[in-house]
Order: sequence, then structure tokens, then C-alpha cells
Amino acid sequence: MPHTSDRTDAEIASETWSIETISAIAEVKTGPFGSNLHERDYVESGTPIVTVEHLSERGILHRNLPLVSDSDRLRLKRYSLRAGDIVFSRVGAVDRNALVRKAEEGWLFSGRLLRVRVYSKSILPAYLSYYLHSEHFRRRIREVAVGQTMASLNTRILEELQVAFPPLPEQHEVAETLSDIDGLLQALEALIVKKRAVKQAAMQQLLTGNTRLPGFGGTWDPVVLGNVAAIRDHKVLPSTVPPATPCVELDHIGQTAGRLIGRSTARQSISLKYVFLAGDVLFGRLRPYLRKYWRADCDGICTTEIWPLRPDSERLDGRFLYVIVQSDRFVDLASVSYGTHMPRADWSVLRNLEIRLPGICEQRAIAGVLSEMDAEIAALERRLDKTRAIKQGMMQQLLTGRVRLVKPEQADATAAP
Repeated sequence: MPHTSDRTDAEIASETWSIETISAIAEVKTGPFGSNLHERDYVESGTPIVTVEHLSERGILHRNLPLVSDSDRLRLKRYSLRAGDIVFSRVGAVDRNALVRKAEEGWLFSGRLLRVRVYSKSILPAYLSYYLHSEHFRRRIREVAVGQTMASLNTRILEELQVAFPPLPEQHEVAETLSDIDGLLQALEALIVKKRAVKQAAMQQLLTGNTRLPGFGGTWDPVVLGNVAAIRDHKVLPSTVPPATPCVELDHIGQTAGRLIGRSTARQSISLKYVFLAGDVLFGRLRPYLRKYWRADCDGICTTEIWPLRPDSERLDGRFLYVIVQSDRFVDLASVSYGTHMPRADWSVLRNLEIRLPGICEQRAIAGVLSEMDAEIAALERRLDKTRAIKQGMMQQLLTGRVRLVKPEQADATAAP
């Protein structure tokens, strides 16, 4: 047996941590069957029902919750929630789960969920929730889920899965540490939402001429968008361009962020594409309400579900066009689209959008102000991404015992009666 100094933290953890099946520490219950609860039972005011779409890594989302009457709440009281319960997706994204807080106590959970209710005194619900969110456990869930077309769980599958946990003092430390990171993430997300709202308000003032930047005066010219901007209507097959040519698909553009979150190359695509040039404004015409836009910083090709818009450089600055496609007026008109299943914006409608244009110098100045706001938001988003990555790394270390917040002998001493 190796000396203590030669042993890894994981080896020490394996001796001091407990390993139990979920059935040994918690009760798992399936939500009400469809025959017990129908959509027609929903009311305008009543008790919320948590469904799969309300599960998030940091708790239950409180938007678009279906509600049931008091009589249905009493009838379904076996499916009520307590603070400390964990609700698990039963079908589809089976690795999704959320911890129930005090604010959701007394709510119900739907038939598409499983409720995990801890009864053991040896494990904290908050710690268990983080453990169930760890990548190694989520991967295990996906491996054991059943179903060919859609993954699904049942009580037996979940009950038989094992969890590893340290003594209670260390669980407290781990849960509090990860909760602090969650608090920072929540604060960053709220700040980004606030900064975006400030930018949107600034756009409303600056794009209408209600607020003028210092040093500018005179009138703005009324124009129709189609007279100063157009789709760069040049399509090619990817095989006809150099294989390394950047290729942008709709999923590569982040929502409301104005930045790429991915990129491929021409060699990875075979379908017909639009050509775009550096400085073109790319706007996602499929489901335009998603607000997917990006100002190209290189030449490339993109899916035909994206419009590469080019400005008339003598009358419309490219950066000002980029601001226009972010405006509520542009997105609202783009959303007057054709197609019901997958709605697409119609350029024959959008090209008739009436806008007012200042001179090129004022356009550039307005775009510059808004660009500085974009840079501030982008910096916050990078910080958010980095913090998320740090949290994932910490979970990997803390929930496997590779890093210990409480030394084994301290934990044992604190836990001893």
C-alpha cells in the first residue's frame, strides 16, 4: 500500500466518501399520468406546475408556468414539492434537473418529471443537486436512458444510479462554494440584461433623432431601406470556393449578441450558399425574432437562411446598417413573415421599411457610441463564459474528491458525535 504522501486525493476520497444508490438516500416518484392532468385543467390563477422547460442549472424558472385550481392542487397533493426536492426530466433531455427552493414549496410537478426527495441525514439536497449536475453523472444518465427515438428515464433506472459524497461538513463547504459561483453568474447575467436594455433605449433615441450627439444638427432624410441597402445575391456551391473559406450557418450566430459562437469551412458543407464580404451585415431570416445578426469581419459564405446585406456606401454606413437591423422596427417587420412552421422574413416586405438617415458622419458617430456599448457587453459576456468554465472545472474537482475543501481528518472529527 503506498505511503499517504504518495497517494492521490481521489484515492483518499474513495476511502472517506460514501457511495450509495439513489434509492438508499432518497425517494423517487414519477409525476401524475396524463389521465390525471390535462391541458384543459389549466387556469388563469392558481398553483404552478413545473415542467421540463422550467428546469435550469441554478433552479426553477418562474416564467410561463401553467396553473391549476385549488381543487386540482388538493387532488394532486401527492405530487407537491418541498424545498430541497430535486425535479428531474423524465423524457428528452434526461440530464436536466433543478433544486426546489423555498419559493416553489407547494407547487406541483408534471408527468414528464421525476421527483427526488432526500430522506437520508447523511447527504444534503444542495450537494446532491450539484452532484447530479456534474458532467460525469450527466454522462452516466445519458448512457443508461432507454428509448430509440427519445431518451427516457423511469424510477427504477434513477434509483439504481450511484452517487458519491463526503462527510456532511465537506458537503456544506462544497455546496456553499459552488453557490457563491452561482451568485456571481446570476449577477453577471442580470448586469448583461441591464446593459442590453440601456443600449436598446439609446438606440431608440439615437435612431429616431430624438437625441442628437454633440456637434450635429440639420434634418434627417426619409428613405426606404431598399433604396440604400440590398441582399448580396451571389450564390455558390461550396465546392467552387477554396476549402478553407469560412462558412457561417444560422447556429453559428448567437441570439441578440451580435457575435459568432461557432464557424465551419466550405469543405464541411455541400448546399448552395450566399457569398458575403467583410463589412456586410448578416441577418438570420429564419425565425427573425431570434435576433441573429453579425457584421462580417472577413469574406466567406453563409447559409441562404441568412441575408448578407450590403449598404450603398455613399448614403448608408455599414455600421449604421448593422444598428438598423438590431432595432425593434426592423425585427418587428421582419417577423411579418411567411411560413408557419419555420417562419422566414420576406425582403419584399422589409425593403419598404421607411427610415430616416442623418449624414454619413453622424451615422458613423452614432454607430461608434453603440459600438462602445457592444464592446462593454461583449466583455461582460466573455467574463460570464469564463466564470461558467471555472465553475465546471471546480465541479469536476470538488465533486470527485480531487480537490478537498475540508481535510479528511477534519471532516471526520466534525462529523463525530
